Amino acid sequence: MNKTGSCLCGTVCYEIDGDFEGFFLCHCGYCRKDTGSAHAATLFSSTAKLKWLAGSEASKIFKLAGTRHSKSFCRECGSALPLEDKELGHLAVPAGGLDSPIAIKPNAHIFMASKAEWDQDLNEIPQVATFPQADKPDTL
Repeated sequence: MNKTGSCLCGTVCYEIDGDFEGFFLCHCGYCRKDTGSAHAATLFSSTAKLKWLAGSEASKIFKLAGTRHSKSFCRECGSALPLEDKELGHLAVPAGGLDSPIAIKPNAHIFMASKAEWDQDLNEIPQVATFPQADKPDTL
């Protein structure tokens, strides 16, 4: 079953035809910089095909010199986009960019040796259904 995805501003839309073989939560320093978060959540496939439905001209690829690290993103809003890596032979798709549900669950957290120092026991902190109210800090 095909899956669709898009960027935050809607300029770029894409379709993935095929299945994902891997789903990794990467905690390496590069992925933390890319996302501004604890980890990147990326789906991988060696067989799925990427089809740009709209806005392919707004996609840009950044390759970090001296590494195998690359990032594809929307020039308008900065959202992460799928990246076809011919050299490594796979398609990498940011899980958060998909608009379709996916059946696969993450296989593993990777690069845990370089995770952020504040990335500890995050499942134990309070969970709030929406943005916390600024006038009620105790809602956290």
